[in-house]
Amino acid sequence: MTRSFFTFLTAIFSIGLLAQNKTDYWQQHVDYTMNVDMDVKTFQYTGTQTLVYTNNSPDELKRVYFHLYFNAFQPGSEMDIRLQTIADPDNRMTTPDKKSRIALLTDSEIGYLHATSLTQDGSKVSFSEEGTVLVVDLAKPIAAGTKSTFNMEFEGQVPLQIRRSGRNSEEGVALSMSQWYPKLAEYDFEGWHADPYIAREFQGVWGDFDVKLTIDKTYTVGGTGYLQNPNEIGHGYETPGTKIKKQKGKTLTWHFKAPMVHDFMWAADPEYIHDIQQVPNGPVLHFLYKDDAKLVENWKKLQPKTIEAMQFFSKNIGTYPYDQYSVIQGGDGGMEYAMSTLITGNRKFGSLVGVMVHEMAHSWFQHILATNEAKHEWMDEGFTSFISKLCMSEIMDYEKENPFESTYKGYRNLALSGKEQPQGTYADRYALNFAYGISAYSKGSIFLSQLGYVIGQDKLMETIRQYYEEFKFKHPIPNDIKRVAEKVSGFELDWYLTDWTQTTNTIDYGIKKVAVSENNTKVTLERIGLMPMPLDILVVYNDGTRETFYAPLRMMRGEKENPYDGVKRTVINDWAWAYPSYDFEINKPMSSIQAIVIDPSQLMADVNLENNIWQAE
Repeated sequence: MTRSFFTFLTAIFSIGLLAQNKTDYWQQHVDYTMNVDMDVKTFQYTGTQTLVYTNNSPDELKRVYFHLYFNAFQPGSEMDIRLQTIADPDNRMTTPDKKSRIALLTDSEIGYLHATSLTQDGSKVSFSEEGTVLVVDLAKPIAAGTKSTFNMEFEGQVPLQIRRSGRNSEEGVALSMSQWYPKLAEYDFEGWHADPYIAREFQGVWGDFDVKLTIDKTYTVGGTGYLQNPNEIGHGYETPGTKIKKQKGKTLTWHFKAPMVHDFMWAADPEYIHDIQQVPNGPVLHFLYKDDAKLVENWKKLQPKTIEAMQFFSKNIGTYPYDQYSVIQGGDGGMEYAMSTLITGNRKFGSLVGVMVHEMAHSWFQHILATNEAKHEWMDEGFTSFISKLCMSEIMDYEKENPFESTYKGYRNLALSGKEQPQGTYADRYALNFAYGISAYSKGSIFLSQLGYVIGQDKLMETIRQYYEEFKFKHPIPNDIKRVAEKVSGFELDWYLTDWTQTTNTIDYGIKKVAVSENNTKVTLERIGLMPMPLDILVVYNDGTRETFYAPLRMMRGEKENPYDGVKRTVINDWAWAYPSYDFEINKPMSSIQAIVIDPSQLMADVNLENNIWQAE
């Protein structure tokens, strides 16, 4: 990366903060400088960290918190106990007989991360470990609008690969280094978010990272950030035609810088193949995967699809702001990180593309639009699932007719199971992984696809692009996407956000009765579920012609445009939610009607589709 680009990104962020301050929006900032030594034989590492913390809040801070994620991978940890007590534990983290793999770790296999010394502006501070959180009582309060510098020495051990991070994965990857460093917790308008690492995902403070990693010189490293010394390191990073000098000693020191990110991941293996591709008018793509004959063909075929995915997301959400993105074999499935992802690589080609597409989409919905995943996981996983489905439909020609059919099926299974909890549930508080997964991924995705039904597909895509422009490099909350949609559409949508995300109210509309009304046809609809919606009603006549009727929802205070080009639409009276039934007339005899259908798009998440269709006998 050029210095000018680094300056450009920093300038954009600074301008953004100034604009936010005018409306009392603020967010904290961190600058990390770390030097790390990794022993690839013991999987232990030591490091130093200088962290400059800028308190942009209006509050004086007397305490700060750091995450020590690797401490979760120890027998008796909160993660271990939750794994042993939840009714449907994650099978990646359990043995075939459903025992916790964490509980079985030996001292040489566990993970740990400890601060061995810590000062604030040169003065020692009092600190204590509480599981995966380091509690730090400050030597001197950090006043609003000021900075403080923390210097820390730390030591860690990489756990056996169990969840996201770890060593020696099932596919033989040596090091998947995510959640590996002491990471300052986020403080925002709600206060501190020093959440313990139990199961779910993460939130971080925006900042700049400067990381030097010393490791066995046979290992190839990839991940977050731009390599600052490529012609010294080699390993495929060097300028084409450069001859790499033979390094003395057994190690190399890799120097990375990452501007304006809220996490830093790296992976390393002595058998990585390293390929590079250039996205036209876009970032450089790095691919690191095991030198395994079973994998190479699919990983080569993956590369042009990755270019297509990058172009799709940049077009439909907003331009990817960094000069680099890395797709790396590692981890335990697929997991997103700043400027990069870890994915398992031993997959069929379609699955490999699918996991790449989903994790890359997270670069927008989480690593640029940085929602708090512990509180609003549906905004991260759901929005990513939505745009990933559209991307796969385009670049892989999958599910062209209805990319979201399986998403709606999954949601209905949850809604009718009696086990649903509101989407506002804290991510670790779901009673079942089943309920969490469908709520976050499927119901979160439907929030957008169904919003398109409510306001119109064009307005939905305009909303997504505008949301990105307004909230990139920020921490948006649910009200932010709702307000953008209101401004784009002109509709009132508080009812939609409230019912869909804060309750388990369901949508259930039905055709109650169709009867002769003189020379016309009277249709009686009923609202059975508690959640309100506007209705599109399709009428199919015996002669093959069709028309639609649109019943706006009164509390929406607006009407969407006709979504069916070339089909006549009649806008009928508003339906006020409190009325359980609603009548309208079709100005044609009942004998001419073949069928009446509520929501022919099937983008409304009605939990009972059987009563949505009336057919002539």
